[in-house]
Amino acid sequence: MISRMSLRARSQSVYWPWLRCCSPSQRATFASAAAKSPYAKTIPNLCIGPETRVIYQGFTGKVATANAKDTIAHGTKIVGGVSPGKGGTQHLDLPVYNTVREIKHALKPDATVLFIPALRAAAAMEEAIEAEMPLIVSVAEHIPVHDMLRVQQILRTQSKSRLVGPNCPGIIAPGACRLGIMPYQQYMPGNVGIVSKSGTLSYEAVGATTRAGLGQSIVVGMGGDSLPGTTLVDGLELFYEHDRTEGIMVIGEIGGMAEFDAADSIRQYRSRTKNPKPIVAMVAGRTAPKGRVMGHAGALLMPGEKGAEAKAQALEAAGAIVVPHPGLLGSEMKRLLQESQ
Repeated sequence: MISRMSLRARSQSVYWPWLRCCSPSQRATFASAAAKSPYAKTIPNLCIGPETRVIYQGFTGKVATANAKDTIAHGTKIVGGVSPGKGGTQHLDLPVYNTVREIKHALKPDATVLFIPALRAAAAMEEAIEAEMPLIVSVAEHIPVHDMLRVQQILRTQSKSRLVGPNCPGIIAPGACRLGIMPYQQYMPGNVGIVSKSGTLSYEAVGATTRAGLGQSIVVGMGGDSLPGTTLVDGLELFYEHDRTEGIMVIGEIGGMAEFDAADSIRQYRSRTKNPKPIVAMVAGRTAPKGRVMGHAGALLMPGEKGAEAKAQALEAAGAIVVPHPGLLGSEMKRLLQESQ
């Protein structure tokens, strides 16, 4: 196990300079730099399924309780949870532990879902990383940027734990494993992998692929914050090699450089792969004004930054089929999959 003090110490040499000099565009590309670190080895941890053993942090809280009931109804294998001071009790007929380290040792979980308030969420992430939880999902919004800078640096020093979020709907393998807050009733097991910055647009993509009769293999809601634990590129890298994924959807928006990184990844994938999987993309925010946050902390088009149109052009040039609105996602993917048979 890694000690939390060790994690903090290893992050300090690069953490403090970032507090003084990082610009919005630098923050937006900060997470993608993790691809050059041991953290990239954790991308396979996103491959969830019916055997994924799940715990909750903040388990006995009202929101976590309601979510856990729905998630159990979905069929997810929840094995217990963490609530400090309530260890040794039962909640929803499942065991409660005081710390992540204790529950990791006792129950061998594969993933943890954090229902922790924003000001304490980073500490909960650090506790999960310290315990070497393979997959960590944080849905909380408004986590302080400096807290996430520290978490990002900690993530980059290790190769055991993968973070999805924060400020995201989570990740789901329809009918098998739900980690997050997405409305699972509209999801359908299938063959399309989706990675999206926007939770709402991921739901639109899910609805479109369900109506088209395709369904979804895994849907990754990376979240719209400036410093996500999992990026568009990470989601793409998962789906390139995922056996149950035959088509890929990537949904971006204004702010940051993640879509340009995704375009580079798609270009490289298509150049090295004899029969690449079809990729459909969409970029939201083509009419967004500069300097205004559009719902997400990271959805901010700064003066001088390239907007949604430039991102769409980059994705199209890389070989993705770009559609102008989510209503076309399902029909376009169905057409491409039929042509590839």
